Amino acid sequence: MPHSVGSLDSTASSEYSYDDEDDEEELRLAQQEWEESIQQLQQLVAVVLLPFLGKFLGRRWSHWGMFIST
Repeated sequence: MPHSVGSLDSTASSEYSYDDEDDEEELRLAQQEWEESIQQLQQLVAVVLLPFLGKFLGRRWSHWGMFIST
């Protein structure tokens, strides 16, 4: 004879139970990885992109500065 609905519920909940602490640890690790990737992007912008942008804008403004100073 098949199991009753009550026994199936208790069996299903015990088989598929999860640990909240494991989920919290995974979320903490995911958050830490996200913060590290954001920090790496900030360093990329500061070290690579800003100097190129400054060089480009400096050359553009120096062209106009030449006409203003004369």
